[in-house]
Amino acid sequence: MIKTFDIQDRRFPLATGAGSDAIHKDPIYSYAVTLLADDKGRVGTGLAFTLGEGNELVCRAAAFYAERLKGIPIEDLMANFGQLFNKLSNEQQFRWLGPHKGIVHLALGSVTNACFDLWAKTRGVPLWKLLTDLSAEEIVNTLDLSYLEDEFTKGEAISLLESTISTGHKRMDIIEKGYAGYDTSVGWFNYSDEKVRENCKRALDNGFSAMKLKVGSEDTLRDIRRAHIVREVAGDEAKVMLDANQQWTLPQALSICQELKEMNPFWVEEPTHPDDIVGHKRLAEHIAPIKVAMGEHVPNRILFKNYLQMGAAGFVQVDAVRVGGVSEFISVSLLCRKYNIPVVPHVGDMGQLHQHLVLFNHISLGHEALFLEHIPHLKSHFVHPVSIANGVYRTPMDVGSSCDLL
Repeated sequence: MIKTFDIQDRRFPLATGAGSDAIHKDPIYSYAVTLLADDKGRVGTGLAFTLGEGNELVCRAAAFYAERLKGIPIEDLMANFGQLFNKLSNEQQFRWLGPHKGIVHLALGSVTNACFDLWAKTRGVPLWKLLTDLSAEEIVNTLDLSYLEDEFTKGEAISLLESTISTGHKRMDIIEKGYAGYDTSVGWFNYSDEKVRENCKRALDNGFSAMKLKVGSEDTLRDIRRAHIVREVAGDEAKVMLDANQQWTLPQALSICQELKEMNPFWVEEPTHPDDIVGHKRLAEHIAPIKVAMGEHVPNRILFKNYLQMGAAGFVQVDAVRVGGVSEFISVSLLCRKYNIPVVPHVGDMGQLHQHLVLFNHISLGHEALFLEHIPHLKSHFVHPVSIANGVYRTPMDVGSSCDLL
């Protein structure tokens, strides 16, 4: 059973220019880390991602949640984790601070992710193996489907999962092949044009056929120029994504995306404010067939549901260290499966946890194995860092969720 817990505030300054975007010019990649220790000495590690100041507030909230798990056997906890998630996310002391968003929800995500890690370690398997071995009912029992009843009841969710799991054996070859990655570090916002050009060449040499550029400059011509540099170096066959990090107003997005269509972006990411669902829908209609990608700043399954219902998202970038953890990630992935919208996670975890979750999404939910974002900047800080060869994630085989930090 869960005996003790520890909450750690871990912060990692980056090399000059790395991680920069149109709003975060000098980010400090940070984790609110939850460590749950059982009576046999096993420790589950859970992460929530922030960018520096305020990380300590997430840690304080995580301690509040973790205290409530002491004395509970992990198997008992996970057998009906969805009920516990519902209870904690609606905790009367914290709900006014959300609900289901902000500091308190990030904290719940950290604790939730620690539970899933401890569960996998208790069973002695990688997280992807634990999840793909679960039955449809066992998976749904880990989910809080409240406020999603207009899309599916618990029984309907189980039926959907049963239908996708039944063909999962046909997709198991992904374990041997590995899951394709894309290079998100070629075009950080503060990089010079020449560095962007060099990074694109390096990405191609390293086997990546997809890469991303940060846009959202005050000078629109800078964005257009740099986008064409990436397309020129990468070639017409490469997938090139553009990420504005919410910096455009809707009128600006409508204008500049029309100009950027010429270089044929695979998607335009976070073009405007993440709460403006109608704005995203208008933009998606305006720039079709180019798709809008969103989700990095969407905090919960209810808002993702609305994006899907409005037809406002072409790619969903739900992040398990941003929403309420693995459980809510799966709920969103299930919604996306119903709507046939690809899930391409944002990786605030640097891909450590998500390399497991995309395998589950592909094998058990039948999602397309498109690619997974790769950010290399914190590899030296993980006990079992992601392994990428020729642009492809190698399947993790160590027990747990790969989130243990040195």
